[in-house]
Amino acid sequence: MKIGFDNNKYLEMQSQHIRDRIAKFGDKLYLEFGGKLFDDYHASRVLPGFKPDSKLQMLMQLKDEAEIVIVINADDIEKNKVRGDLGITYDLDVLRLIDVFRSRGLLVNSVVLTRFADQPTAIKFEAHLTENGINVYHHYTIPNYPTDVDLIVSDEGYGKNDYVETSRRLVVITAPGPGSGKMAVCLSQLYHEHKHGVQAGYAKFETFPIWNIPLKHPVNVAYEAATADLNDVNMIDPFHLEAYGKTTVNYNRDIEIFPVLNTMFELILGESPYKSPTDMGVNMAGNCIIDDEAVKDAANQEIIRRYYTALAGQTKGVGTADEAYKIGLLMKQSKLSTSDRPVIEPALEKARETGAPAAAIQLSDGKIITGKTTNLLGACSAMLLNALKSLAHIPDEVDILDAAVIEPIQKLKVDTFGSINPRLHTDEILIVLAMSAVTNPTAKIAMEQLPKLRDTDAHATVILSETDNLTLKKLGIRLTTEPTYENHRLFRK
Repeated sequence: MKIGFDNNKYLEMQSQHIRDRIAKFGDKLYLEFGGKLFDDYHASRVLPGFKPDSKLQMLMQLKDEAEIVIVINADDIEKNKVRGDLGITYDLDVLRLIDVFRSRGLLVNSVVLTRFADQPTAIKFEAHLTENGINVYHHYTIPNYPTDVDLIVSDEGYGKNDYVETSRRLVVITAPGPGSGKMAVCLSQLYHEHKHGVQAGYAKFETFPIWNIPLKHPVNVAYEAATADLNDVNMIDPFHLEAYGKTTVNYNRDIEIFPVLNTMFELILGESPYKSPTDMGVNMAGNCIIDDEAVKDAANQEIIRRYYTALAGQTKGVGTADEAYKIGLLMKQSKLSTSDRPVIEPALEKARETGAPAAAIQLSDGKIITGKTTNLLGACSAMLLNALKSLAHIPDEVDILDAAVIEPIQKLKVDTFGSINPRLHTDEILIVLAMSAVTNPTAKIAMEQLPKLRDTDAHATVILSETDNLTLKKLGIRLTTEPTYENHRLFRK
C-alpha cells in the first residue's frame, strides 16, 4: 500500500491547532469528537499512512490538559442498540471506551445519559456505572429541539440538564455512535459554564468530510458512501463562502443546523465566535496528505468496498436498497465499476471453474491468489493457506497441513457439536496451522507470513460466516463478498 498521508505531521499539527483553539476561549474548550476516537479503520483505509489510533495518539499529547466525557442516548440503552462494526451494544461499548481511555492514562470520570426519561435499563446501567466510581449525569429531551431557541437556551431548557463537573481545560465529548447528543451536551455545558462565570468555548472535530480538499475528491465521496445509511451529503459551506470568499466542504447536517447554533452562541456567549460551520472545526487531516494520487486510489477502492458491503447488508436484512442505490450512484459519478477492484473477477472465475464458492486475495506485490471449496476446507481457508504458501515460497504441491489432522476436527464438529458444515473455518485452520508449526518447519515458515496479509484485499463469491468475517478482519484483510449465500437456509449464525 502506497503511503499518501504523513501521520507524524498530523499528530504534531493537530494537537497544536487544538491548543490554539483552547487559547482562543480562555478558560475551557468543549471539543465534540465525531466518528471514532480510536480504531478508525475507515480513515486508515482512505488515507494510507493514517494510523487507526492517530486521534487517540494526538489526544495523548494533550492528556495533562484533557479529560473525556462519554455521552450515550438513554433510548439506545433501552433498545439494546448494537454497534455494527463490533457487534456489542452501546452501553457495553461505553464500558469498553472507559477501559481503553484509562489504560492510556486519560482522565475519564463522567458519563452523560441524554434523552433521559427514567428508562429502566438506563437506570440499571447508571447503577452499574456509579458502583464503579463513574459519575453519571442526566440530560433531558427539550420540546421543539432545536427550533425553539428561546426555550432551549433558558432555565427550562439547557438549565434543566445536570451540570457536568469537569476539571481540565480541554473536555472531549465522545460517544459510542451517532445520535448520542454530543453537540447538545457541549452547548448545555456552555450554558452552565457561562452561568458559573467560566469562559468556555466549543469546537468540533470531524475527520470527514475534509474541509480543504475538493467536494468531489474521492476521500470525501468515500465518506458519503460510508454514511449512506445516514443520508449525509457533502456540500460547499455557503456561510464560509459568504464570510471569507473561500470554498470549503462540510456536510448537510452541520450546514442546516448552523443558523440555529449561531443564535444559541449569541444567547449564551453574547456573540457567536464563528461565521461558518467550517470555522467550528479543528481538523488538520487535509494538510497532511503527501501523495494525492495514492489517497485517491485508496479512497476509490473504499467506495467499491462500501458498495459490496451495502449489497451484502441488504441480502442479510440489515441494510436497505436505498443505501446500495446511493453508493452505486456515487460509483457512477466517480466513474468507478466493480472491475476496478482487482480481486473480484479472479474469485468469480474460480467459482465458475469449480462450480462452488471461491475466494481471491491480492498480496502487497500485486499477485492474486485464489482458493476453492474442497471437502476439507472452505474457500477462504484455502485462500489463506495458498497465500501463506506463496509468501513463504512453498511449492503448490507441498501440503503444509496433514489431512489426517483435519479429519478428526471435522468429525468433532459434525458428530459432537452438530455442525452442518464439516469444512474448517478460517479461525480453525489457523489453529491447526499453529499446532502444526510446532513440529513441521514448513508450517512454521507459513505461519510467520501472517503479518504480511495486513492491508491486503480479498473477495469471496458468497457471504461468509461471522466467524470468517471476524478472523479476516483481525488479520487486517479488507474483505468484500458477493451479495448471495451458499445455500438457502433461513437461520444463520
